[in-house]
Amino acid sequence: MARKRRYEDEDETEVDLTRPARIAVIGRPNVGKSTLFNRLAGKKLAIVNDTPGVTRDVRETKSRLRGHNMTLMDTAGFENATGDKLEARMRSQTEDAVVGADVLLFVYDAREGVTPLDRIFAEFVRKQGKPTVLVANKCESGVADSGINDGYSLGMGDPVEVAAEHNIGMVDLDDAVEMALRDVKLEADPDPIDTSEAPVRIAFVGRPNAGKSTLINTLIGHDRLLTGPEAGVTRDSITIDYVWQDRRVQFHDTAGMRKKAKVQETLEKMSVQDTLRAIKFAQVVVLLMDATSPFDKQDLQIADLCEREGRALVIGVTKWDLVQNKSEMSKALRETAARLLPQLKGIPVVMFSGLTGKSVDRLLPAIERVQIDWSVKVKTSELNDWLMEKVARHPPPAVNGRRIKPKYISQTKTRPPTFVLKCSRANKLPETYRRYLVNGLREDFDLWGIPIRLYIKADSNPYDTDKRIQGRERLGRVKKGREDVGRVKKHPRKDKDKG
Repeated sequence: MARKRRYEDEDETEVDLTRPARIAVIGRPNVGKSTLFNRLAGKKLAIVNDTPGVTRDVRETKSRLRGHNMTLMDTAGFENATGDKLEARMRSQTEDAVVGADVLLFVYDAREGVTPLDRIFAEFVRKQGKPTVLVANKCESGVADSGINDGYSLGMGDPVEVAAEHNIGMVDLDDAVEMALRDVKLEADPDPIDTSEAPVRIAFVGRPNAGKSTLINTLIGHDRLLTGPEAGVTRDSITIDYVWQDRRVQFHDTAGMRKKAKVQETLEKMSVQDTLRAIKFAQVVVLLMDATSPFDKQDLQIADLCEREGRALVIGVTKWDLVQNKSEMSKALRETAARLLPQLKGIPVVMFSGLTGKSVDRLLPAIERVQIDWSVKVKTSELNDWLMEKVARHPPPAVNGRRIKPKYISQTKTRPPTFVLKCSRANKLPETYRRYLVNGLREDFDLWGIPIRLYIKADSNPYDTDKRIQGRERLGRVKKGREDVGRVKKHPRKDKDKG
């Protein structure tokens, strides 16, 4: 039974202090683990492809099964590899997930039957003594009948016949998982995370092999993500919950983004789409650059993408331990950022070493400052006092001999700060004057390094009740005693009919 604490407050609300059950989906490569994970999660989270070995990192998500809270884990395919190879590191992470799970879903391909690799992995799983549900996947046709019978040889009980791609047999799988959860004794969570407040979502993006996964491992204090010298190790966007100074944050590790012309394979395109989705839903984006080759053209394109999406941006220069003259390099990087990214004037540039951990403690305070500025709300009275001062110091230029009069400004939105300026002849206001106002907002209200939106709208005249057609102006009449130039002549044919 789950231990519960009863408070004597309002309505005697019960708060469940037990941690959710951890359920790991395991098996050899290309048996449909990620497809089954997406089916159990109820949405497409993990990347699914016919290529073996698509999943590399352990991906977690919260889910519910018939009233039970649980944490689903999608794992990399088990391979019989040793040494320093990528496959060996993937196997190590999968084994750690097996040890830390409460219930295991051992998946095998019923169409191919039980393979020698399935038997090797099954022997390791049996030694752990965990409640295990044997899942025979891809059972949508009679071809899988012989493979289903082979499953009994693994010594894990009766196989549950499912077809995750076609949503077949999922009810039987839910029954089996619910039965397995009855044998699990869940204790109180030793390090609970307060989920009452929304987390600060931080996405780490950059070119391949920039050190994103290494940096996140250093920040959280253990090797949660797969790292290595190979470029493009990360494929899925992995979300990690973390608590920093009593604040809940979420780190999103993403796949490296190459130039669009070089992305040809379907799998890499899917990884890039996952990265773009992480940028879209993040609050702060950390753009990681290699200190040996900073501000590449691809880095600038990623920064421009984040600005267009309206995300707060921090530039992180990693591998700082490889730089010799650090003071000159630091000054040059900040000058380069100001010159190449004028739309993000004053963007913070943090230098550190993700591998050794030196100066990494500077990153999260910089992220906090940018996130606070990104969420700022400026009073309307202060904005209009500022507008009067700016217009008095530098009025907008007259166009065709007629003045443009800025009248009113207000902030309509935060994240990013969005302002609306009402003025006469809005479509005639030059772009240079709009940039002048944006730079003034940035300097006078300390909105450095964040995107600012300023929309120019025409001021409505409360005394003008005539309906206008877009693109046309109403023709007025001249003074009394002259012809009415705006009078429309009647059609002669209609006049003839009336006569």
